[in-house]
Amino acid sequence: MKVLVLGSGGREHALAWKLAQGQRVSQVFVAPGNGGTARDARLKNIPITDVKALADFAASEKIALTVVGPEAFLAAGVVDEFRARGLRIFGPTKAAAQLESSKAFAKEFMKRHHIPTAAYETFGDAPSAHAYVDRMGAPIVIKADGLAAGKGVVVAMTLAEAHEAIDWILEDNRLGVTHNAGGAAVVIEQFLDGEEASFIVLCDGKNVVSLATSQDHKRLLDKDEGPNTGGMGAYSPAPVVTPNVHAKVMHEIILPTINGMAKDGVPFTGFLYAGLMIDAQGQPRTIEFNTRMGDPETQPIMMRLKSDLFEVLMHATDGTLDQVELQWDRRVALGVVMAAGGYPMNPKKGDAISGLPADAEDAMVFHAGTTEVDGKLVSSGGRVLCVTALGESVRKAQQHAYDALTGIQFDGKQYRQDIGYRAVKK
Repeated sequence: MKVLVLGSGGREHALAWKLAQGQRVSQVFVAPGNGGTARDARLKNIPITDVKALADFAASEKIALTVVGPEAFLAAGVVDEFRARGLRIFGPTKAAAQLESSKAFAKEFMKRHHIPTAAYETFGDAPSAHAYVDRMGAPIVIKADGLAAGKGVVVAMTLAEAHEAIDWILEDNRLGVTHNAGGAAVVIEQFLDGEEASFIVLCDGKNVVSLATSQDHKRLLDKDEGPNTGGMGAYSPAPVVTPNVHAKVMHEIILPTINGMAKDGVPFTGFLYAGLMIDAQGQPRTIEFNTRMGDPETQPIMMRLKSDLFEVLMHATDGTLDQVELQWDRRVALGVVMAAGGYPMNPKKGDAISGLPADAEDAMVFHAGTTEVDGKLVSSGGRVLCVTALGESVRKAQQHAYDALTGIQFDGKQYRQDIGYRAVKK
């Protein structure tokens, strides 16, 4: 059977890599793909990004299953288009994807359905937002109400940072936000203290299956310093998600969200990602929802998944996830993102990449911002590679991943030296 994966990042490389291992899978297409997917003989890049053209391709190639990677395709209504044409696709509709594409929608939804989250206010004009920040003080969290490729959140530790973030979002759009229909808006939230974790589940509209837990590292620099990014690395499992915390998240956040969406007439199908803040008492609160797999969390999660992803997602699109029990590698997986110089605000592109290690059962380099030019691999985005490895412990997985990246070279490369440090300390 043929499979189509939509997207071009590290998440999509990892999903396509895992889907290609399916017993019934004969070919995996990636649209548009990247330099890494171009180099894998089991994968084939397709230079299509238009929603209707993708549906035409899926119909003509008799694609058995399409899997959506990034949020932009979801917000563009790709699931609605495919379903209208009787094509099997895994992901949420445009209406359901508002849980991610509109922070204001998500916060109002959580408030309505009593899902634990931070207190907030939404503003469409800068003077009111500035006045609110002055009244509330810092630290405080400023979020763009729209898609911003993971860079639309500023955790402002000072009032000056908060005011700057408001101007970035509402005045000059330095964060590159795709604003929603009502125009530019900003959600300002109470700062939550604790430890973050990523909790991702598969949903078929009614049934839910949780994936392995993970934790990513948003800040650019070691010790969680520097600006927020789309993610500089991740590991799985996340020790902070104890069995007790896991049960609370399912009972207080995930199931009320799925039931609430159904009650609101917008059944949720696809990957649902709850970004959590877990306090010292083990109480989880929702920082945000994403309506797709996380990046870079996907890379370590896919490294640990032993089940046939194609068969799992066929169940998910049949509405029979209640028949699925996932199998996991007991080892820890850890991924380190290698980013371009100037990332996250002004990433360099076009730098030649060399020294990539060979793929191995316990170590993979997943490509994100890469492309092939005249047969040579060059950087084409902010996050370039995610070097991911398995190990018997967090420390061993960490050492393996850092050993694997030592020979990789490109001008201006930057990466954190401490991915997994919280788990190592535990």
